[in-house]
Amino acid sequence: MTDYKNTLNLPETGFPMRGDLAKREPDMLKNWYEKQLYQKIRAASKGKKTFILHDGPPYANGNIHLGHAVNKILKDIIMKSKTALGFDTPYVPGWDCHGLPIELKVEGLVGKPNQNISAAEFRQACRDYAKEQVEGQKADFIRMGILGDWDNPYLTMNFNTEANIIRTLGKVIANGHLYKGSKPVHWCLDCGSSLAEAEVEYEDKVSPSIYVRFPAVASGEIEAKFDSEGKGHGQISAVIWTTTPWTLPSNRAISLNAALDYQLVQFGDERFILAAALVEDVAKAVGVEQVTVLGEAKGQDLELLRFNHPFYAFSVPFILGDHVTTDGGTGLVHTAPDHGQDDFIVSQKYQLEMAGLIANDGLFKADVPFFGGKGVFESNDLVIEKLKETGTLLKLTRIKHSYPHCWRHKTPIIFRATPQWFIGMETQGLRRQALGEIKGVRWIPSWGEARIDTMVANRPDWCISRQRTWGVPMAMFVHKETEELHPRTLELLEEVAKRVEQHGIQAWWDLDPAELLGAEAELYRKVPDTLDVWFDSGSTYASVVEQRPEFNGKSADMYLEGSDQHRGWFMSSLMLSTATSGKAPYRQVLTHGFTVDEKGRKMSKSLGNVIVPSEVWNKNGADILRLWVASTDYTGEISVSHNILNRAADSYRRIRNTARFLLANLNGFDPKRDLVEPEAMISLDRWAVSCALEAQNDIKEAYDNYQFHAVVQRLMRFCSIEMGSFYLDIIKDRQYTTKADSLARRSCQTALWHISEALVRWIAPILSFTADEIWGYLPQVDNRAEFVFTEEFYQGLFGLGENETLDDSYWQKLLKVRAEVNRVLEQARNDKLIGAALEAKVTVYADEDIRPLLAQLGNELRFVLITSQAEVKPLADADVAEGELAGLAVKVERAAGEKCPRCWHYSDKIGVNPQHPTLCPRCVENVAGSGEVRQFA
Repeated sequence: MTDYKNTLNLPETGFPMRGDLAKREPDMLKNWYEKQLYQKIRAASKGKKTFILHDGPPYANGNIHLGHAVNKILKDIIMKSKTALGFDTPYVPGWDCHGLPIELKVEGLVGKPNQNISAAEFRQACRDYAKEQVEGQKADFIRMGILGDWDNPYLTMNFNTEANIIRTLGKVIANGHLYKGSKPVHWCLDCGSSLAEAEVEYEDKVSPSIYVRFPAVASGEIEAKFDSEGKGHGQISAVIWTTTPWTLPSNRAISLNAALDYQLVQFGDERFILAAALVEDVAKAVGVEQVTVLGEAKGQDLELLRFNHPFYAFSVPFILGDHVTTDGGTGLVHTAPDHGQDDFIVSQKYQLEMAGLIANDGLFKADVPFFGGKGVFESNDLVIEKLKETGTLLKLTRIKHSYPHCWRHKTPIIFRATPQWFIGMETQGLRRQALGEIKGVRWIPSWGEARIDTMVANRPDWCISRQRTWGVPMAMFVHKETEELHPRTLELLEEVAKRVEQHGIQAWWDLDPAELLGAEAELYRKVPDTLDVWFDSGSTYASVVEQRPEFNGKSADMYLEGSDQHRGWFMSSLMLSTATSGKAPYRQVLTHGFTVDEKGRKMSKSLGNVIVPSEVWNKNGADILRLWVASTDYTGEISVSHNILNRAADSYRRIRNTARFLLANLNGFDPKRDLVEPEAMISLDRWAVSCALEAQNDIKEAYDNYQFHAVVQRLMRFCSIEMGSFYLDIIKDRQYTTKADSLARRSCQTALWHISEALVRWIAPILSFTADEIWGYLPQVDNRAEFVFTEEFYQGLFGLGENETLDDSYWQKLLKVRAEVNRVLEQARNDKLIGAALEAKVTVYADEDIRPLLAQLGNELRFVLITSQAEVKPLADADVAEGELAGLAVKVERAAGEKCPRCWHYSDKIGVNPQHPTLCPRCVENVAGSGEVRQFA
């Protein structure tokens, strides 16, 4: 028997079936670096419209986690897709390098500054440590296929960046936004420093819950206010409730709401003043069953009545503040100006003194009666004992409540008034300006606008000073007596910036004031504070974006970070840019959620659900990690688990198998020689190219709207439905059995080539390594770029003409018919009537709507249905029931004749040609004749 295998056009490609990404990706990365891929992308994009995504700097401390991976992969997908959409997309990665976390790490290595090591040596140790951390993180980011200017990243500790941060401070001062004041700020006892809003986390904490009596100074005056003379008996007290007993030594007033109703009530043998709406709640809390209301008055009528401090020999007044509500407590608020934002604001109106009882180390100063030298939290119990001793403790319980904690130490923090430098939100209208700028920014998702709007509307003045060693100095001189800034501050800041540009921040600490001030040096002192690290990163719109030549002085199109950055980097950048230039630093802000496991739980070692990025790329490859990120709706929580990653790997295999099929069937195809013009192509092939065009339009739109999960969904639909289960299945017979250079085959290869050229560009932003691999196996054409990443989306696709008989709606209907035929074939297979579909003869009984469509294909219907024989009859003639598709009934029988060993179709005409006694007539024509002619499929 003749072996006809060598007459078939079997698929052939060097593109491997298995990705083996973990092994192949590092070699690709090496090639990208050696060939200077990033620089080639920039060169190819020169002159195009610029799209600037400004990289929010991760902190240079520790290994990267999945959150870092999500963030950098999203940015990379955007940059690569924007390149494909026709933009010039410079990407400069950055790192945040100053601040406390690095100080703490370095303290563990070399000891504390000015104790075990000089401050200058400590700063150098911090710089060295940060550099080491940057290199480690950089290697991991590169491993994920992130393209950027990795040889020239921006670091907030670069000398020029440090200098430009100081210059930004100068602009803040020039515009009148900086002032010095003593205000309550978040203070971490472990850090020994103030904290920014973004450095505060809220965790549950168990605290004492106490009701405290403040005895009246003059009972008669109070009785008169409540019109209760001669009513009731016993001592009159104002009752407050607090969960911070340690703040009571600093109490300087009791706040009421002017509009609230207050009552004088008889509780047992004594009289209390309480908000009318809370009398029953307080009675229940302190265990009093019988309550008598003696009188009522508005808060505004009680202003300046005085009450004795519970354990100190002075009295405090009733004052009025809008922050007092009836949401809880007593309606009378214990007011300590040093230890609360509302307390401070209302106390300022009444010119109440700041107590200043707490030192930097969190201990009461030595001269504080009863509590000198004691820590604030240990003093809770001491204060309670003192209240018991003086008879002013009404009730003590313990409660669990949400309490601010330091995000680094995870320990409770306090509000503490200290002399600090602030950017004022009101003095020059910064809050109003910033709120206006928010409206001009595109927020993705849209709820981000309301979130940051609320935060800006309610945020306090920004405390930008820190008492740290490793940070950008505030670099100002203040008068030793008046504490006023030097009148030439802006000029002096620029002089300092020039020195820092040459020698780094140590230049400030080494600076002798006389070098800049001359004889005035005796009158001024250097400000010892450093800038909040959020000032460092928040000013990168000026210190980096405005400075880097590749950005051409343009502002950023996009900032992209986790949703926690509304109160962090997005906020600090908005504040500084608005303060210095009157405009937002970004046009679009995109936020992503946090990674959680498949049950929605946070990643934690105790739960055993932590997935490390390197584990994923070492096992599955970075492309699987990238596909998982792209497949997820990043606007909410981002679920990840080994099962979820395995599903991403399954999707990857579908895409890879599609690409391999395309490449294998382009074997022997030379576009210059074999390309078929659209009008000469077979109908089904033209439709396949039009499908690709429609998919590309959807994919481009999804990329442009940053909906990467929609990109993946459309890609999977194209690969699995339109191609995998329909087109690619149908063309196998034509590809393998027709003459190698026949129109039937070249038409199909032309379609496959166009689809391949498009597909590789679609996946490049997401499956970067796989796209690069595919690119190397595509048929060569003149002027093909070395890398797919320099290319725009493919321009060679075309749609169906207006006069196309077999248009898209036609083939969509055929898809449904074929699905119904497949369902019936599967049933016949289960009933053991047939094995493979080619063993079947199918009779399709169709109504008047469907029958003409099928009849148009004539003898080629069997190729679409992938059966050996197929015929179409009126539905009225059917001897089988209608199926799931209305207007259609399908009958399956075993095909007549024998199986052709070459094409595997059954035919009752095998052996008609004596020279090829085992072949069907179609195969004889393809082997020995001029080749079969196809028109439709």
